[in-house]
Amino acid sequence: MPEIAIMTDSNCGIMPGEGDKLGIHVLPMPVIIDGQTYYEGIDISLEEFHEKQMSGADITTSQPSPGDVTSMWDDLLQDHDEVVFIPMSSGLSNTCQTASMLSADERYEGKVFVVDNHRISVTQAQSVLDAQVLASEGRAGSEIKTILEKEAMDASIYIAVDTLEYLKKGGRITPAAAAIGTVLKLKPVLTIQGNKLDSFAKTRGMKGAFKLMLDAVKKDIDSRFPHLKEQGRLKVGIANTLMDPEKLEHFKEEMKENFPDIDLFYLPLTMSIGTHTGPGALGIGTVRFHQKNGDLK
Repeated sequence: MPEIAIMTDSNCGIMPGEGDKLGIHVLPMPVIIDGQTYYEGIDISLEEFHEKQMSGADITTSQPSPGDVTSMWDDLLQDHDEVVFIPMSSGLSNTCQTASMLSADERYEGKVFVVDNHRISVTQAQSVLDAQVLASEGRAGSEIKTILEKEAMDASIYIAVDTLEYLKKGGRITPAAAAIGTVLKLKPVLTIQGNKLDSFAKTRGMKGAFKLMLDAVKKDIDSRFPHLKEQGRLKVGIANTLMDPEKLEHFKEEMKENFPDIDLFYLPLTMSIGTHTGPGALGIGTVRFHQKNGDLK
């Protein structure tokens, strides 16, 4: 049985320190704040990031350098036969395409397997946990890649944004649309169904947005994943940027009440996502899993 290292990036919501405890190797994503590059979970925490964002700092995101990616592969291959790397969706970043090209190099051919599973945040994290389960079953890296990519679309995410300011900064909406939306107290709901982040709906207030997202997840479960629910192979997840703890707990409890027979797990929305959504954003979704791994707290 090959010794397989499971590697991902911090866009899944698992930070490098947490990954060490879980036996997962996490590549920290870079974020550029007022011209200085920081690495998520290494030299900047989510709390520090939110402080800088709220203070009006100029923040942009970037993908890891090819050297950072291959350096981690080289380190892992000293003690493992193979590496399975699960980065964020190729539709949301060039990291996956770059890693795929790098893995074709003679040094990594047959040793490094880059998975394009079209996921981010809690659904990406579940793929990482699934990869661990598959590796423990004796699957080779190539098999794990094939299985995860085959099951990639068995996931759904909806994200509600509390403020339009950061979508405006990122050029995702026009200043005029942001101004009108702010006056009308509109909360855009976005969705990730595979490759891209798309507009799903607009509603007034975060409570309305949360209700809309709940209904959308229920519809997905009933229409797309009823067989997985029957098999007990579905989880629901929740994630957020900076938010009042009591409000977050309320949303968690609402998720448990609405999905009483499905396991719930939680991870924060990371800096790459938070840069574009701003504070107060909330994401919920559903995803298949290979084994009950318990809640991520």
